[in-house]
Amino acid sequence: MRNLFVASLALALFATAALTPRSSCAAGSTSRAQPVEFELMTWPEVRDALAAGKTTALIYTGGVEQRGPQNANGGHNLMARGIVRAIALRLGNAIAMPVLPVSPNNASAEMPGTIGLTNELLEQVLERLVEQSIVTGFKNVVVMGDHGGGQGDGDANVYRKVATRLNDKYSATGIHVFYCDQVYMPANTAFDKILGEQGYPRSLHGGMVDTSMMMYLDHDGTYVRKELLPTAVGIPVGPDGRPQPAPGAQKNGIIGDARRSSAELGKRAFDIKVDYAVKQIETFIPPKG
Repeated sequence: MRNLFVASLALALFATAALTPRSSCAAGSTSRAQPVEFELMTWPEVRDALAAGKTTALIYTGGVEQRGPQNANGGHNLMARGIVRAIALRLGNAIAMPVLPVSPNNASAEMPGTIGLTNELLEQVLERLVEQSIVTGFKNVVVMGDHGGGQGDGDANVYRKVATRLNDKYSATGIHVFYCDQVYMPANTAFDKILGEQGYPRSLHGGMVDTSMMMYLDHDGTYVRKELLPTAVGIPVGPDGRPQPAPGAQKNGIIGDARRSSAELGKRAFDIKVDYAVKQIETFIPPKG
Protein backbone atom coordinates (compact mmCIF):
# COMPACT_ATOMS: atom_id res chain seq x y z
CA MET A 1 0.00 0.00 0.00
CA ARG A 2 2.83 2.39 0.86
CA ASN A 3 4.42 1.89 -2.58
CA LEU A 4 1.05 2.53 -4.24
CA PHE A 5 0.61 5.71 -2.22
CA VAL A 6 4.09 6.98 -3.08
CA ALA A 7 3.59 6.19 -6.76
CA SER A 8 0.27 8.00 -6.80
CA LEU A 9 1.72 11.07 -5.11
CA ALA A 10 4.61 11.10 -7.58
CA LEU A 11 2.13 10.93 -10.46
CA ALA A 12 0.17 13.82 -8.99
CA LEU A 13 3.20 16.04 -8.56
CA PHE A 14 4.47 15.22 -12.05
CA ALA A 15 1.10 16.02 -13.58
CA THR A 16 0.95 19.30 -11.70
CA ALA A 17 4.27 20.41 -13.15
CA ALA A 18 3.33 19.25 -16.64
CA LEU A 19 -0.01 21.06 -16.68
CA THR A 20 0.94 24.31 -14.97
CA PRO A 21 -0.31 27.06 -17.30
CA ARG A 22 1.85 29.86 -18.60
CA SER A 23 2.36 32.65 -16.08
CA SER A 24 3.05 36.34 -16.43
CA CYS A 25 6.14 35.65 -14.33
CA ALA A 26 7.59 33.24 -16.90
CA ALA A 27 11.05 33.73 -18.37
CA GLY A 28 11.16 36.66 -20.72
CA SER A 29 8.30 38.51 -19.02
CA THR A 30 8.89 41.93 -17.54
CA SER A 31 6.05 41.50 -15.05
CA ARG A 32 7.27 40.88 -11.50
CA ALA A 33 3.98 40.94 -9.64
CA GLN A 34 4.29 38.95 -6.43
CA PRO A 35 2.69 35.55 -7.04
CA VAL A 36 0.32 33.90 -4.57
CA GLU A 37 0.96 30.42 -5.97
CA PHE A 38 3.32 28.40 -3.77
CA GLU A 39 4.99 26.70 -6.74
CA LEU A 40 5.75 30.04 -8.44
CA MET A 41 7.35 31.49 -5.31
CA THR A 42 10.91 31.05 -4.06
CA TRP A 43 11.48 29.74 -0.55
CA PRO A 44 12.53 33.17 0.77
CA GLU A 45 9.32 34.59 -0.71
CA VAL A 46 7.27 31.94 1.08
CA ARG A 47 9.15 32.61 4.32
CA ASP A 48 8.56 36.35 4.05
CA ALA A 49 4.89 35.89 3.10
CA LEU A 50 4.34 33.71 6.18
CA ALA A 51 6.04 36.32 8.36
CA ALA A 52 3.81 39.00 6.84
CA GLY A 53 0.66 37.10 7.83
CA LYS A 54 -0.11 34.96 4.79
CA THR A 55 -0.53 31.92 7.00
CA THR A 56 -3.50 30.27 5.26
CA ALA A 57 -2.76 27.44 2.82
CA LEU A 58 -5.39 26.69 0.17
CA ILE A 59 -5.28 23.06 -1.00
CA TYR A 60 -7.48 22.71 -4.08
CA THR A 61 -7.95 19.47 -5.99
CA GLY A 62 -8.69 19.24 -9.68
CA GLY A 63 -8.99 16.11 -11.80
CA VAL A 64 -8.49 14.61 -15.23
CA GLU A 65 -11.56 13.20 -16.95
CA GLN A 66 -13.27 13.24 -20.33
CA ARG A 67 -15.38 16.36 -20.69
CA GLY A 68 -17.03 15.76 -24.04
CA PRO A 69 -15.40 16.17 -27.48
CA GLN A 70 -15.04 19.95 -27.09
CA ASN A 71 -13.16 20.25 -23.77
CA ALA A 72 -9.63 19.31 -22.74
CA ASN A 73 -9.51 16.39 -20.29
CA GLY A 74 -7.67 18.47 -17.69
CA GLY A 75 -10.50 20.99 -17.38
CA HIS A 76 -10.86 20.54 -13.63
CA ASN A 77 -7.18 21.40 -13.16
CA LEU A 78 -7.31 24.36 -15.52
CA MET A 79 -10.33 25.78 -13.70
CA ALA A 80 -8.94 24.93 -10.26
CA ARG A 81 -5.71 26.86 -10.81
CA GLY A 82 -7.57 29.98 -11.87
CA ILE A 83 -10.14 29.73 -9.07
CA VAL A 84 -7.72 29.05 -6.21
CA ARG A 85 -5.43 31.88 -7.32
CA ALA A 86 -8.39 34.28 -7.36
CA ILE A 87 -9.49 33.10 -3.92
CA ALA A 88 -6.00 33.68 -2.52
CA LEU A 89 -5.87 37.17 -3.99
CA ARG A 90 -9.31 38.06 -2.59
CA LEU A 91 -8.48 36.76 0.88
CA GLY A 92 -5.15 38.58 1.02
CA ASN A 93 -3.81 36.29 3.77
CA ALA A 94 -3.52 33.07 1.80
CA ILE A 95 -1.23 31.15 -0.54
CA ALA A 96 -2.50 28.74 -3.17
CA MET A 97 -0.74 25.41 -2.79
CA PRO A 98 -0.03 23.24 -5.87
CA VAL A 99 -3.32 21.92 -7.28
CA LEU A 100 -3.67 18.16 -6.83
CA PRO A 101 -4.39 17.13 -10.44
CA VAL A 102 -6.03 13.73 -9.83
CA SER A 103 -9.11 12.93 -7.76
CA PRO A 104 -11.50 9.97 -7.31
CA ASN A 105 -12.59 8.64 -10.68
CA ASN A 106 -12.29 5.61 -12.97
CA ALA A 107 -10.59 5.32 -16.34
CA SER A 108 -12.55 4.16 -19.38
CA ALA A 109 -11.43 2.68 -22.67
CA GLU A 110 -14.73 3.75 -24.28
CA MET A 111 -13.98 7.45 -23.74
CA PRO A 112 -10.25 7.48 -22.93
CA GLY A 113 -9.85 10.76 -21.09
CA THR A 114 -10.05 9.88 -17.40
CA ILE A 115 -7.33 9.08 -14.85
CA GLY A 116 -8.44 8.77 -11.24
CA LEU A 117 -7.63 7.87 -7.66
CA THR A 118 -9.68 5.93 -5.15
CA ASN A 119 -11.20 7.68 -2.13
CA GLU A 120 -8.69 5.87 0.07
CA LEU A 121 -5.72 7.19 -1.88
CA LEU A 122 -7.13 10.71 -1.95
CA GLU A 123 -7.51 10.59 1.82
CA GLN A 124 -3.84 9.65 2.26
CA VAL A 125 -2.62 12.26 -0.22
CA LEU A 126 -4.77 15.04 1.26
CA GLU A 127 -3.60 14.21 4.76
CA ARG A 128 0.02 14.30 3.63
CA LEU A 129 -0.45 17.66 1.87
CA VAL A 130 -2.10 19.19 4.94
CA GLU A 131 0.63 17.88 7.24
CA GLN A 132 3.35 19.19 4.92
CA SER A 133 1.67 22.60 4.80
CA ILE A 134 1.66 22.70 8.60
CA VAL A 135 5.35 21.77 8.77
CA THR A 136 6.06 24.60 6.29
CA GLY A 137 4.58 27.08 8.75
CA PHE A 138 0.93 27.60 7.80
CA LYS A 139 -1.46 28.12 10.72
CA ASN A 140 -4.67 27.48 8.78
CA VAL A 141 -5.20 24.96 5.98
CA VAL A 142 -8.32 24.89 3.80
CA VAL A 143 -9.11 21.87 1.61
CA MET A 144 -11.57 22.07 -1.29
CA GLY A 145 -12.17 20.51 -4.68
CA ASP A 146 -13.29 21.22 -8.24
CA HIS A 147 -14.50 17.64 -8.81
CA GLY A 148 -17.33 15.79 -7.07
CA GLY A 149 -15.29 12.67 -6.36
CA GLY A 150 -14.62 12.40 -2.64
CA GLN A 151 -17.19 15.09 -1.79
CA GLY A 152 -20.16 12.80 -1.21
CA ASP A 153 -22.32 12.39 1.86
CA GLY A 154 -21.27 10.90 5.16
CA ASP A 155 -18.21 8.68 5.08
CA ALA A 156 -17.79 9.29 1.33
CA ASN A 157 -16.76 12.89 2.02
CA VAL A 158 -12.99 12.52 2.13
CA TYR A 159 -12.36 16.26 2.44
CA ARG A 160 -14.54 16.64 5.51
CA LYS A 161 -13.03 13.54 7.14
CA VAL A 162 -9.46 14.75 6.64
CA ALA A 163 -10.22 18.29 7.77
CA THR A 164 -12.08 17.13 10.88
CA ARG A 165 -9.45 14.59 11.88
CA LEU A 166 -6.49 16.93 11.45
CA ASN A 167 -8.24 19.90 13.00
CA ASP A 168 -8.90 17.75 16.07
CA LYS A 169 -5.23 16.76 16.07
CA TYR A 170 -3.78 20.28 15.81
CA SER A 171 -6.36 22.75 17.13
CA ALA A 172 -4.90 22.74 20.65
CA THR A 173 -1.67 24.14 19.17
CA GLY A 174 -3.48 27.00 17.41
CA ILE A 175 -3.41 25.33 13.98
CA HIS A 176 -6.70 24.67 12.20
CA VAL A 177 -7.85 22.69 9.17
CA PHE A 178 -11.10 23.48 7.36
CA TYR A 179 -13.18 22.05 4.51
CA CYS A 180 -14.65 24.62 2.11
CA ASP A 181 -17.67 22.96 0.50
CA GLN A 182 -19.34 26.10 -0.87
CA VAL A 183 -17.01 26.40 -3.86
CA TYR A 184 -18.31 23.18 -5.42
CA MET A 185 -21.98 22.18 -5.28
CA PRO A 186 -23.57 25.29 -3.69
CA ALA A 187 -21.82 27.63 -6.16
CA ASN A 188 -22.67 25.34 -9.09
CA THR A 189 -26.30 25.17 -8.00
CA ALA A 190 -26.50 28.95 -7.71
CA PHE A 191 -25.19 29.40 -11.24
CA ASP A 192 -27.52 26.68 -12.59
CA LYS A 193 -30.42 28.64 -11.13
CA ILE A 194 -29.30 31.78 -12.95
CA LEU A 195 -29.02 29.87 -16.22
CA GLY A 196 -32.46 28.35 -15.76
CA GLU A 197 -34.04 31.74 -15.10
CA GLN A 198 -32.53 32.99 -18.36
CA GLY A 199 -33.81 30.05 -20.39
CA TYR A 200 -30.57 28.13 -20.82
CA PRO A 201 -30.71 24.31 -20.90
CA ARG A 202 -29.63 22.27 -17.89
CA SER A 203 -26.26 20.53 -17.86
CA LEU A 204 -24.47 18.15 -15.49
CA HIS A 205 -21.18 17.23 -17.14
CA GLY A 206 -19.26 18.74 -20.05
CA GLY A 207 -22.11 21.16 -20.59
CA MET A 208 -22.76 24.86 -20.26
CA VAL A 209 -21.13 25.60 -16.91
CA ASP A 210 -17.69 24.09 -17.21
CA THR A 211 -17.40 24.70 -20.96
CA SER A 212 -18.14 28.40 -20.41
CA MET A 213 -15.70 28.65 -17.52
CA MET A 214 -12.97 26.99 -19.57
CA MET A 215 -13.68 29.43 -22.39
CA TYR A 216 -13.29 32.33 -19.96
CA LEU A 217 -9.91 31.01 -18.79
CA ASP A 218 -8.75 29.90 -22.25
CA HIS A 219 -6.38 32.66 -23.36
CA ASP A 220 -4.55 30.78 -26.11
CA GLY A 221 -7.19 28.50 -27.62
CA THR A 222 -6.00 25.25 -26.05
CA TYR A 223 -8.76 24.48 -23.51
CA VAL A 224 -11.89 24.39 -25.69
CA ARG A 225 -12.36 23.25 -29.30
CA LYS A 226 -14.69 26.07 -30.25
CA GLU A 227 -15.33 24.65 -33.71
CA LEU A 228 -17.11 21.71 -32.03
CA LEU A 229 -19.52 23.83 -29.97
CA PRO A 230 -22.34 23.68 -32.57
CA THR A 231 -22.56 19.91 -31.96
CA ALA A 232 -21.72 19.92 -28.23
CA VAL A 233 -24.94 18.30 -27.00
CA GLY A 234 -25.39 14.92 -25.36
CA ILE A 235 -27.81 13.15 -23.02
CA PRO A 236 -30.58 15.59 -22.01
CA VAL A 237 -31.10 16.69 -18.40
CA GLY A 238 -34.69 16.63 -17.16
CA PRO A 239 -36.55 19.17 -15.02
CA ASP A 240 -35.58 17.15 -11.95
CA GLY A 241 -31.89 17.74 -12.72
CA ARG A 242 -31.23 14.11 -13.67
CA PRO A 243 -30.05 12.63 -16.99
CA GLN A 244 -32.90 11.53 -19.22
CA PRO A 245 -31.51 9.17 -21.88
CA ALA A 246 -33.58 9.53 -25.02
CA PRO A 247 -33.58 7.67 -28.35
CA GLY A 248 -30.95 9.17 -30.63
CA ALA A 249 -29.17 11.09 -27.86
CA GLN A 250 -25.41 11.19 -28.37
CA LYS A 251 -23.27 9.25 -25.92
CA ASN A 252 -20.28 11.54 -26.18
CA GLY A 253 -19.50 12.35 -22.55
CA ILE A 254 -21.77 15.39 -22.39
CA ILE A 255 -24.75 15.30 -20.06
CA GLY A 256 -26.64 18.38 -21.09
CA ASP A 257 -26.08 21.00 -23.75
CA ALA A 258 -22.96 23.16 -24.20
CA ARG A 259 -23.83 24.79 -27.52
CA ARG A 260 -24.58 28.25 -26.07
CA SER A 261 -21.48 28.35 -23.89
CA SER A 262 -19.58 31.63 -23.79
CA ALA A 263 -16.70 33.29 -21.99
CA GLU A 264 -19.17 35.84 -20.60
CA LEU A 265 -21.18 33.11 -18.88
CA GLY A 266 -17.92 31.54 -17.75
CA LYS A 267 -16.86 34.72 -15.98
CA ARG A 268 -20.14 34.80 -14.08
CA ALA A 269 -19.70 31.17 -12.99
CA PHE A 270 -16.07 31.83 -12.03
CA ASP A 271 -16.96 34.90 -9.97
CA ILE A 272 -19.72 33.02 -8.12
CA LYS A 273 -17.35 30.19 -7.16
CA VAL A 274 -14.70 32.60 -5.91
CA ASP A 275 -17.27 34.65 -4.01
CA TYR A 276 -18.86 31.61 -2.34
CA ALA A 277 -15.45 30.28 -1.31
CA VAL A 278 -14.13 33.58 0.06
CA LYS A 279 -17.27 34.22 2.11
CA GLN A 280 -17.14 30.76 3.68
CA ILE A 281 -13.41 30.85 4.38
CA GLU A 282 -13.79 34.24 6.07
CA THR A 283 -16.25 32.63 8.49
CA PHE A 284 -13.47 30.15 9.38
CA ILE A 285 -10.67 32.72 9.47
CA PRO A 286 -12.02 36.25 9.97
CA PRO A 287 -10.04 38.87 8.02
CA LYS A 288 -7.92 41.18 10.12
CA GLY A 289 -9.53 44.55 10.16
